[in-house]
Amino acid sequence: MHDLRALRADPDAFDADLKRRGEPPVAAAIVELDRERRAAETALQECQAQRKTLSKEVGALRRSGADSSEVEARSAALRERMETLATQVADLDAKLRGTLECLPNRLAADVPDGRDESGNVVRHTWGTPRVMDFAAKEHFELGEALGLMDFETASRLSGARFVVLRGALARMERALGQFMLDLHTRENGYDETSVPVLVNDEAMYGTDKLPKFADQSFRTTDGRWLIPTAEVPLTASVGGEILSADTLPRRMVALSSCFRSEAGAAGRDTRGMLRQHQFQKVEMVSITAPEDSEAEHERMTRCAEMVLERLGVPYRRMLLCAGDTGFGAARTFDLEAWLPGQKAWREISSCSTTRDFQARRMNARYRAADGKPAFVHTLNGSGLAVGRTLIAVMENGQNEDGSITVPEVLWPYMGGTQVITAGAK
Repeated sequence: MHDLRALRADPDAFDADLKRRGEPPVAAAIVELDRERRAAETALQECQAQRKTLSKEVGALRRSGADSSEVEARSAALRERMETLATQVADLDAKLRGTLECLPNRLAADVPDGRDESGNVVRHTWGTPRVMDFAAKEHFELGEALGLMDFETASRLSGARFVVLRGALARMERALGQFMLDLHTRENGYDETSVPVLVNDEAMYGTDKLPKFADQSFRTTDGRWLIPTAEVPLTASVGGEILSADTLPRRMVALSSCFRSEAGAAGRDTRGMLRQHQFQKVEMVSITAPEDSEAEHERMTRCAEMVLERLGVPYRRMLLCAGDTGFGAARTFDLEAWLPGQKAWREISSCSTTRDFQARRMNARYRAADGKPAFVHTLNGSGLAVGRTLIAVMENGQNEDGSITVPEVLWPYMGGTQVITAGAK
């Protein structure tokens, strides 16, 4: 998950990255743990070599009829010493691993300083927020008035943070997912992939969701996890592999249900669909050679932006600051859509490069030009979150009478429906 050679070579730089994220310095403790572990491993190897030599001496003595008891006693003492050292190595390795796996990724040099979202930087904006000559409503006001968005029934069925969509809004949710998949596969070069929504510990660990974010995911009684995003199975699908360089970049896209416990989100976005336990999302994942990942990050973000542009939804691209960049990301671009009902910009996509952070955790490599295995770089991005896109389309397309104008690109997916009215099918 972290390159120990790079850390040993420049521990101050490692701590400086952590400081930008608001984390305390740990490099000195890690270097010392690593030194102790390597010393114990060396001692164990030396004991193994000595015992091998003694074993040969015992054999020679026995064949000659000489007394081998003294040499056998030394060999037995070495065996006990080796057992002690093996336990010590295992304990130090577990302690080192436990420390490293909870440390966030190192930041890209161009990530701005900042403690929270107030330090994020607007990179560019697209579109002009529509001027409405009536009071704009929020999506849940529109949906409930149309009789097509039902939170009461969902609450009765499942509790808070669920929704039942009906008629034309249910169809629009499906249409958005299909439109996004078609755009990313037909124009953006992604391979459509259908993935499990249940994964094991290894898949969650390799994509940096465990152990840090266990409380933000749902776990089944048989020990599997409901995916928080299709990033997990898509990225983990190359875990443990050595890929051929000529198969890179590998670009995959999936539309899946996603599940999040929203731990720590009490009181935030309790009305409407912005923060749900279950939602649909189109996820893009790229596996690249290290030298290509920077260009791939820009490309992926542009693919997400294309969705909003085709839908006519104004947005802005944000470069997240150090304090707001996610645990596994080296750099993140957020796309924020304009929501007239809220009179606010709200996140609708995050596109991140993790560089080799996830690849190290899941041992995903490729055969480099020199013939040696090297870690790949992994990237992931929402292309887009379907529920939040539905919200953005509803609020930006609303009319004074409460109807919703459907973006033209969705007409073929909506059976030609151009305007959603009360009770529309």
